[in-house]
Amino acid sequence: MKKRYLAFLAAFSASFIYGVNHTLAKDLMPTYVQAYGFIMLRVLGAAILFWITSLFFPREKIERKDWWRIISCALFGMTLNMLMFFKGLELSTPINSSVVITLSPVILLILSALFLKEKITWLKGSGIAIGLIGALILILFGVKTQTNAPNITLGNTLFIINATAYSIYLILVKPLTAKYSSITLMKWFFLIAIFTNAPVGLPQFLEIQWSELPLNVIGVMLFVVVGTTYLTYLFNVFALKELKPSTIGAFIYLQPLIATIVAIILGADSLSTIRIIAASLIFLGVYLSTKRKKPNVAN
Repeated sequence: MKKRYLAFLAAFSASFIYGVNHTLAKDLMPTYVQAYGFIMLRVLGAAILFWITSLFFPREKIERKDWWRIISCALFGMTLNMLMFFKGLELSTPINSSVVITLSPVILLILSALFLKEKITWLKGSGIAIGLIGALILILFGVKTQTNAPNITLGNTLFIINATAYSIYLILVKPLTAKYSSITLMKWFFLIAIFTNAPVGLPQFLEIQWSELPLNVIGVMLFVVVGTTYLTYLFNVFALKELKPSTIGAFIYLQPLIATIVAIILGADSLSTIRIIAASLIFLGVYLSTKRKKPNVAN
């Protein structure tokens, strides 16, 4: 029971850090670092941290049959997921990003139906439709010209791809969490991610003018590497050992709340009627699609 409570705490902490990250990371792009260069910084920093951490834990050998799944996890969870999110954040806004990614449970349900043959009930199907309508409203009509958001429509679309990639990652990684420790998985995921991100991320990473970076910018970069990357992935994999992916997905609802509060306080974003309507539809859709039917109780 204690491990379960710790798993809930880990999932909550990861969502809280993600919520703050929407605004902090946005403020750095593209003035100090471009999106793909930022991803390269993340995976390099996280790989170093996880490999150093692994020195203090027992070494585990990966079975040959599991390597394809590990490589796939790195591609979807640490490459496509990250690249789409940070590029989308550079083009769109913190509030939009935090709202759109709440579609992850809906996308996870769709993918489970397609690949795991899970049955979609009428209620769940209605939730999927409502959630997707909310996302389309946000993408097509939630456009508000902002100097720090050059292409909100494209950015919101990339958030959808980001949420889809992360959902695939959750499906792929679940069996691995039962066989290997969080540290073992993360050190290999991020090592592989260095090479899969390098073609697009390395050129922008090399453009960073390190000597000209203000201390507060360096502080945010450290937060993104240590907090948003190292700690959150560690927290989520630890939580997956005790909780179902759908349970962890529920914590994603915290992100829009936290991201909105932080964005408004720092003046990085603002609310609008369209955004509120779209967010409400997305939240309702996710609630209906993830709602479990109560078992019949015999009299």
